[in-house]
Amino acid sequence: MTKYIFITGGVVSGLGKGITGSSLGRLLVNSGIKVFMQKFDPYLNVDPGTMSPYQHGEVYVTDDGAETDLDLGHYERFIDTNLSKKSSTSSGRIYLDILEAERRGDWGGKTVQVIPHITDHIKNKVYAIADEPNVDVVITEIGGTVGDIESQPFLEALRQIRMEKGKENVLFVHVGLVPYISASKEYKTKPIQHSVKELLSLGIQPDIIVTRSDKKTPIEIANKISLFCNVPKENVIQAIDVDSIYEVPVMMGQQNLHKIVIDQLKLKSQPTNMQEWEKFVANIHESKEEFEVSFVGKYIEMPDAYLSVIESLKIAGYANKRKLKLNWVHSEELNEQNYQEVFKNAQGILVPGGFGNRGIDGMILAAKFARENNVPYLGICLGMQIASIEFARNVLGLKDANSTEFNDATKNPIIDFIHGIDQNNLGGTLRLGASKATLKPNTLAHKLYGKTEIWERHRHRYEFNNSYQEAFEKAGLVFSGIYQAKNLVEMIEIPANDFFMGVQFHPEFTSRPNKPNPMFKGFVDAIIKK
Repeated sequence: MTKYIFITGGVVSGLGKGITGSSLGRLLVNSGIKVFMQKFDPYLNVDPGTMSPYQHGEVYVTDDGAETDLDLGHYERFIDTNLSKKSSTSSGRIYLDILEAERRGDWGGKTVQVIPHITDHIKNKVYAIADEPNVDVVITEIGGTVGDIESQPFLEALRQIRMEKGKENVLFVHVGLVPYISASKEYKTKPIQHSVKELLSLGIQPDIIVTRSDKKTPIEIANKISLFCNVPKENVIQAIDVDSIYEVPVMMGQQNLHKIVIDQLKLKSQPTNMQEWEKFVANIHESKEEFEVSFVGKYIEMPDAYLSVIESLKIAGYANKRKLKLNWVHSEELNEQNYQEVFKNAQGILVPGGFGNRGIDGMILAAKFARENNVPYLGICLGMQIASIEFARNVLGLKDANSTEFNDATKNPIIDFIHGIDQNNLGGTLRLGASKATLKPNTLAHKLYGKTEIWERHRHRYEFNNSYQEAFEKAGLVFSGIYQAKNLVEMIEIPANDFFMGVQFHPEFTSRPNKPNPMFKGFVDAIIKK
């Protein structure tokens, strides 16, 4: 029987429920247990696809095209499993499904209510994963904090699942804050006590409590939490601040978190082997020398907007025992008068994805500097389109070259709207998910990937205009990756430069610890080589 683990949080948000669940998942995977993860978000947006990066950080995309919360990126990187649309559900999606069913008459005239209709639908979302092949354990994170009015239907559904499946098949992990009061020089357990009390009022007794604090707390703290929250003291797990999130599975493994779970759920397991992960963590600690990337974006006040890109750069650096130094460059602040001074010492320039015309001119100047000065350049999604526009303007002499996203009246639409896509509805109307690209032999792209066919994930609604291909090729730009089914440009490169690559897809979504995506590895290798 499939087992279920639910991760809840109390006191404040942002404590690391996602990292806790991911770390537990990693420990279980390395114990021979097959894990699948999902997240329930209590907001009323159907998915994060239409949300501003300032609101919610990056939108993470799965192979099957789900636009999801950034925590799914942590899940995939930690457990090294490709997740799916089943892994991300919001209150908005739940309510939309129920209301559409009501409009169709599916409920046969009954009164539609939170209980049982909403809670049953939530339970079905959990049970649907149990039907997946080769899933021993489903780890589900509940977004927000206990006590939020938006979370109540989810918590009620979890209570019912525990009742239906039994304690031997369902386990609750609660993450709470243990703050340090500097005036009295002591840690306080009362916030956790109150959040557990709130859980108990909803009919849920946590089995494991993860305490978040800045430093290791005295044993008396664990004893007090054990006594007042009704859990064995060995089930109180400390999660202290560490230099890298990738240290957390090791830290929790040392406290036997996975063994507690395996014993309570009676899981069949193998001896836990964390050698490869520990080697990766050792590489992090041994990475003393830096490499620098000039990161040219429009959301740099919110680094979580680029979370997977940053993690992918770090992972590629650790493979060389180098640590990442980011030089944040706000694209809106770049102009003709200052861009050369800004980039004069640049080791590598990266332009990531994004939407809208804000800051575009600064990005074009960044691509121009990289091309003219042979600085390693990686353009991702929008960054590839920027490189194409810059090349058209400054090499082909098409001074008004642009994307119809930024100027729909341009006479040279180098980048144009994907035909057949609904232009009026923003949500879910992009080109989403993984598709196949065929790589041109004897190109840098082919060399980096070591094969002629690759699968990478997309999230965009504009493409390179093929009517300009011939002019670009004559001027020295190579289209090294093509989505042949629809003849769409996936990759561009300039062979005259050491490393100048643009990709329409998002390679950051497939980077994993110890397995950096080839595009990031090639970019970082080029920086280090120079």
